[in-house]
Amino acid sequence: MQLNREQVISLGALCLLFLACAFTVGSSLQAWSDAAHELAERQDVFSQLQARLRSGPDGRARAAVAPAAAFLEASTTGLAAAQLQAHLSQLVASQNAVLISYGAEPAHREDSPDLLRVQVTLDVGQKALQGLLYQLESRAPYVFVDAMTVQPPSATALRTAQEPTLWLTLGLRAFWRRGTE
Repeated sequence: MQLNREQVISLGALCLLFLACAFTVGSSLQAWSDAAHELAERQDVFSQLQARLRSGPDGRARAAVAPAAAFLEASTTGLAAAQLQAHLSQLVASQNAVLISYGAEPAHREDSPDLLRVQVTLDVGQKALQGLLYQLESRAPYVFVDAMTVQPPSATALRTAQEPTLWLTLGLRAFWRRGTE
């Protein structure tokens, strides 16, 4: 059988195409194997970390429990809201801010029964705002900022005041525990 030049070139191109396909399949299988091996290693490390997290230093299991100071302790939601208001009043006063209004918000449908939501409006200096937010979220009882609205001072207030105050509205959330008060 005699092949002409065009047939030899076509046969060579077909062989090169076949080799390229085989190389691509081989490298894909190798990459899949490497990824599966790395995934198995990471799952092992994750399992070890989970086991270490579940057990304490003495090898016994421990539960992650928030300290008692993290919660407002009161016999009713109203008393817990009053405790939160007193706590917020102290924080606001320590930052030289003024508490304008405080009000409990209705619970959301997905909220747990031990969750307390409030809305607070206050006047706070620009420099004291960061300190107030830090004190609010880093102290006990745990209070979380869900929403924040800042209204800048008017132009005349900017000209007359050394440190202009902001009108700040915060949506806050805290947890309370039924106590014996």
